[in-house]
Amino acid sequence: MSTALQCEGCKKEGTSLQCPTCKKLGLAPSFFCGQECFKANWATHKEKHSKPAECIISTMTDVEKAIFNFPGVIRPGKITPKRPVPDTIPRPDYANHPEGRSAAEEADRSGKARVYKGDALDRIRHACALSREVLDAGCAAVKVGVATDDVDRLIHEATVARNMYPSPLNYYNFPKSCCTSVNEIICHGIPDSRPLEDGDIVNLDVSSYLNGVHADLNETVFVGRPSDESVRLVHCAYQCLMDAIAAVKPGTMYKHMGDVIEARAAKYGFSVVRSYNGHGIGEMFHCGPVIPHYAGNKAGGIMQVGHVFTIEPMINVGVWQDTTWPDKWTSSTKDGKKSAQFEHTMVVTEFGAQLLTPWKDNVPFYQRQLKELGIPLPEVKE
Repeated sequence: MSTALQCEGCKKEGTSLQCPTCKKLGLAPSFFCGQECFKANWATHKEKHSKPAECIISTMTDVEKAIFNFPGVIRPGKITPKRPVPDTIPRPDYANHPEGRSAAEEADRSGKARVYKGDALDRIRHACALSREVLDAGCAAVKVGVATDDVDRLIHEATVARNMYPSPLNYYNFPKSCCTSVNEIICHGIPDSRPLEDGDIVNLDVSSYLNGVHADLNETVFVGRPSDESVRLVHCAYQCLMDAIAAVKPGTMYKHMGDVIEARAAKYGFSVVRSYNGHGIGEMFHCGPVIPHYAGNKAGGIMQVGHVFTIEPMINVGVWQDTTWPDKWTSSTKDGKKSAQFEHTMVVTEFGAQLLTPWKDNVPFYQRQLKELGIPLPEVKE
């Protein structure tokens, strides 16, 4: 005998709308009579999504894994559920949305950069400084045998300990608190159970929300002892970012960043990813301006004092083309060769770029690693 399904909110019989998050987490199904009832009861219903860490979710079905042509060696591991954030921590507009959608971003169609100054800029500066501390802690945790999910846990805990919300969490349903992109994964890698291996490179991308504004930064580090190719790639990605930053000043066209970046990458014989851009940031996670990293792009806009944005070039050993896994997030190089990336948030001043996410002593983590290993920085003819 079967019984009619009952709405969890108003108890109406005969409903069929199932909560997608419960389904994704493998929880007992919850049903609602419609979207309005679902939204009205979301605050209490979401508590059901807290699940023991040993319970596993998957962003890819077994069939998808079996038929997808993975370009490289990395395969999806097991993914733990979203980690809880204390209710006392303020959230961005997408944090509790069932689809992770940002109303503010979707309403912003101008593509123009906002000018930040005074208190608003001070809040961004503070969020960036704390986010640098979080990323530094994450980089220090990268070791052979450590799973990227363990790195995510550390970054999540360090973020909420500073009363910040981890910006990636539930952003259009992204399931974790940071991105961990290993080897051929260009960006948006989902932390999982795969242990890091000697010779891997991994990009850690940390973003945080505090006092109504976001911060965003990332860097690529070595796992164990890197190959010569990995050293050249990571150093090239770093130099591409620094060359672009040196060209930032009032009156510079945003499209010029791509010319600078690709000129540096070409000296190494590497390519520049075209599918992902730098972006404006502040009261929204992603907004104008759009900053492509490849030469000859058609981006509009001119830098002005007070513009706040990221530059984050992704550099590949092989071809620049990418492919996205069926999880709709993980982006891999099309040929399976390695990719590296660095990112800063910065503000334009009358004197040029002021980094809001600077490294301690202005030395990136990978250079400290190379010094400890006794490996010199590669030399490239100017």
